This record gives sequence, C-alpha cells and structure tokens, in this order.
Amino acid sequence: MNGKADAAAAGSGVGVLEPLLDRGARKFIKRKDSDAGDAGRALEELRSSLHNELCTAEGAKRQQQRFCGPVVAMTFNFMVAVGIILTNKSVMGKIGFNFPIFLTLIHYCTAWVLMAIFKALSLLPVSPPSKTTPFSSIFALGAVMSFATGLANASLKHNSVGFYQMAKIAVTPTIVLSEFMLFKKRISSEKVLALVVVSLGVAVATVTDVEFNVHGFCIAVIWIIPSAINKILWSNLQQQSNWTALALMWKTTPITIFFLLPLMPLLDPPGVLSFNWDLRNSSAILISALLGFLLQWSGALALGATSATSHVVLGQFKTCVILLGGYIFFHSDPGSASICGAVAALCGMSVYTSLNLKGPLETSGKKRLPKQTLPVSTKSLGEQTSEPDVHNPANIA
Repeated sequence: MNGKADAAAAGSGVGVLEPLLDRGARKFIKRKDSDAGDAGRALEELRSSLHNELCTAEGAKRQQQRFCGPVVAMTFNFMVAVGIILTNKSVMGKIGFNFPIFLTLIHYCTAWVLMAIFKALSLLPVSPPSKTTPFSSIFALGAVMSFATGLANASLKHNSVGFYQMAKIAVTPTIVLSEFMLFKKRISSEKVLALVVVSLGVAVATVTDVEFNVHGFCIAVIWIIPSAINKILWSNLQQQSNWTALALMWKTTPITIFFLLPLMPLLDPPGVLSFNWDLRNSSAILISALLGFLLQWSGALALGATSATSHVVLGQFKTCVILLGGYIFFHSDPGSASICGAVAALCGMSVYTSLNLKGPLETSGKKRLPKQTLPVSTKSLGEQTSEPDVHNPANIA
C-alpha cells in the first residue's frame, strides 16, 4: 500500500510539473528557432551582399574604384609603359622583329587568351546589361582601337621621331575640342594654360629632328583623330556605363583583332613567316605580349579613373621622365634646351594635376558641410523671440 501511495504521489508530482516542463521546452524550442532564423537571415544578407559586390556590374565597378584609384592606376600604367618600351626596343632592335602590326596582333591575341582563361575561372568581372550600352558603341571602340594602334606604328615608321612627337602633342587639343563637341565638356582657363605649358615644354624637349614628307604627314594627321576618340570612348564608357576595364577589354578585343588582320599586309613588310622563331626570339616576343596585355589593362584603368586628357598628360610625363632619367643616371646629353623644356613640362603637369585634385576636394567639402541654421523658439506669432532657458535640459540639448 505504501508503495502504491508513493507511486501515486510521484505520478501526481510529475503531472503537476509536466505543464511547466512543456512550457519551458516550448520556449526553448522557440528561442532556438528564433536564433536559427536570425542566423539564416544573416547568412542570406551576407550572400546577397557578396553577390552584389562580385556578381554584378555595379559591384565590380565599385571594387575597381575601391582598390584602383587614380594614383594606383596611373602609377601602374607608368611602370608598365616604361617596361614595354624597353622590351619592344629589344624586340625591334636586337632581335630584328620589324613587323609592328603583327606584334600588336600578337599582343591582342595574347590578351584575349588570358581573358578567356579568366572567364573560364570566373575571375572576369561581369559586364553591364546589353541594353545599357548599344553594340554600336562597343564596335566603334574596337575599330577605333585597331586604327589608333596601327596608324601610330605606321606614323612612327614613315615619319621622323620629332614629327611623330609633334603629332602626339596634337592629340591633347584634339581631345579637348572633341569632348566639347560631343559632350559639351568645358575646362577652365587655368587648365588650358597648364596644358599649353605642358605641350610647349614637351615640344622643346623632344622635337629635335623634324623631317616632313607628304605621305607621313597624311598618316600622322589621320592617326590623331582615332587616337583622341579612342581615349574619350574608353573613359566615357567606364565612367558612365558601369564598365570595368577587363569587362570592356573582353568585349572589344575580338573586334580589334578583326580590324588588325587586314591592316597587317598593308602596313607591315613581307617576310614574317621567314622570321627565325627560335626559343630566344619567341620568349622575348611572348614577354612583350604579356606586357602589352598589362599596358592595355593599366591604360584602361587609368582612363576609367581619370580622363582622356589626364591620360595624354601621363604619356607626356613618361616621355619627360625617361629623358631626364637618361640625363641623370646614364649621363646622356640631350642638350640644355631639351632639359629646360622637360622641366617646364613637369611644372605644367604639376599645376594641371593640382587643379584636377582641387575640384573634387571643393565639391566634397561643399557636400560635407551643409548650411546650418539656428533654431528660433517663439511662443506665439504675436510675441517676440524669447531667450532660451539654459537651465532647461531640452534647451541645452
């Protein structure tokens, strides 16, 4: 009897505690479900954020702007340009590969193969939707690139170095005039004066032997226009249509290759198939092609981060630095006039750069400092403004 009574008491005790246990268990399960839901929402937000940053054109553009600003892009382009100048001098001089259009074609084919590998590994940035950029703009950029590159090599072949440098200097006013005609873009008189100083300084520093011939003059004049339009289109498409440098290169490189193929027999001498393609020569050409890809990429980054005019000024800066570097480190003697011209050009570039940096800083300062007004407390429309009570915490806040 006592055993049965104890069992009954135990059963009744469990029965009394059972609702409490069930209630606690339900609260525990709900808390677990709530925690799991919060974790799931956090993971979903993280996945959505990563998708927006890595798998959309806007996110890829933000990543490019974050990690590759104007200073980084222009420094990258400067270093690669100096490297490819030395490499191409070796390829053209020591190796004797005198086929500039075919060398340019090798550069673009190598770039396309590398970008195809990036595409297969999902490393190529996403392109904007096709409806945002008409195919005619992409096609025009690819065609203009081929003519700008091909005609530049042809101009260097048929003109003296001095006349070729004069044609390069003429690209700067052509860009300013073209941007005004196409996009109504104006620049300040201070920038115009700085660009005039830069152009005159580069002319004095580099234009030493000016030999004129009608055929070379026509090629140089024809080259100036596509060279200017090429830089303007690269800069405009990246800054207004969310294109990254690699994504735009991926779309335009096949078009450029298509137009370079008919230019090769017109501008290159015959005998490319009889060239000695041994390991040494092929390795040097391959290194030049890899640097050509980096030059195209860095140039596109610089155009996307700055402007077409700033990119031309960067090219003239490279010319002056190479001239002064040879005088300082290798004891070359370009002449006092060339040295003075290079120094004047560098001073003009410094002023132009400071003017470019001054504008964004003033704009951001205006955005960060909005106009502030002090609150006025009135009791009624008929009463005058009363002084705030400094002992009132609301007025102190």
